[in-house]
Amino acid sequence: MSEDVSVASGLNCPIPFEATDRVQLGHGSGGKLSASLLRERFLPHLSNPALDQLADAAVVSLGGEDIAISTASFVVSPLEFPGGNIGSLAVHGTVNDLAMMGAKPQFLSAGFVLEEGLPFDLLDRVIRAMAESARAAEVLLVAGDTKVVERGKADGLFINTAGIGRLGSSFRPVPENAKPGDVVLVSGPIARHGMAIMAVREGIAFEAPIESDSAALYPLVERLEQSVGADVHVLRDPTRGGVASALNEIAAASTVGVVLDEGSIPVPGPVAGACEMLGLDPLYVANEGVLVAFVSEGMESRALEALKAHPLGRDATRIGRVVDEHPGFVVLHTGIGGRRIVDLLPGDQLPRIC
Repeated sequence: MSEDVSVASGLNCPIPFEATDRVQLGHGSGGKLSASLLRERFLPHLSNPALDQLADAAVVSLGGEDIAISTASFVVSPLEFPGGNIGSLAVHGTVNDLAMMGAKPQFLSAGFVLEEGLPFDLLDRVIRAMAESARAAEVLLVAGDTKVVERGKADGLFINTAGIGRLGSSFRPVPENAKPGDVVLVSGPIARHGMAIMAVREGIAFEAPIESDSAALYPLVERLEQSVGADVHVLRDPTRGGVASALNEIAAASTVGVVLDEGSIPVPGPVAGACEMLGLDPLYVANEGVLVAFVSEGMESRALEALKAHPLGRDATRIGRVVDEHPGFVVLHTGIGGRRIVDLLPGDQLPRIC
């Protein structure tokens, strides 16, 4: 048994959670409860080859052409936050899921659940933000639906979106493609979205304001495809559950180990300070404008150059590597020379962040 396997086995002590016959808030966390909900409740009844891909979007064939399809629901609280609102978030979240499959986003649909009493000026701001974000992402919102529910039944506004993207013939990054020797890159500083939401929700004022990173990521994906091509093995936008959850899912899907270097993980100073004050780990805090890329080691320089050429990727950096050891585990090398398991959380660090 290798040293790393020993470390992984010795430190893997997940927090127990009580079995329940009711849905809990943690089932929406993107962590262990979310995985169990999907595995135990949905897949036994709905399983099919497209759904079973369990990637950011499903790849299906239509008329001889492969397309990517994704859907997401947005229940963020508060509805407006520094750097965006639920409208821009709904567009960015869906087009990014398509982009992580290597697809160029093309079309969106949107379903709105409006709560009685929602101010029209707030609704107008949300719809305007959706329109502006869709135009910037070069996608068309082509279908929609609206429902109104009684006061107190929808927390103001919920939005569901679905997206369709066009896939090329050769650029197909998927979670199962990570290989030992790959480098793990992030396109920018992490944990900004979740902490921006938390600051507004709790009425916490920091010395330096924290803004969400919410943005459409296809321009970065397009640059990676053009510069690195098939040497980009995996792409993921680390939303619910943050970078930690995304890396755990990839490690499990590819049956590889991931080693992170704590000193290389970019966390903005105000975000790091806020996380420390609130007892949160930035690796588990949601992002909405950052991607994680697994790239062949020999292409690291070209991939970073491609990312840094765009404003969204100017702070791109390497944070880790893929190894043969401890398959399915993510291990962090700390700044003081130690190592710890970066496991999936049982439940939510920050509820209602997307």
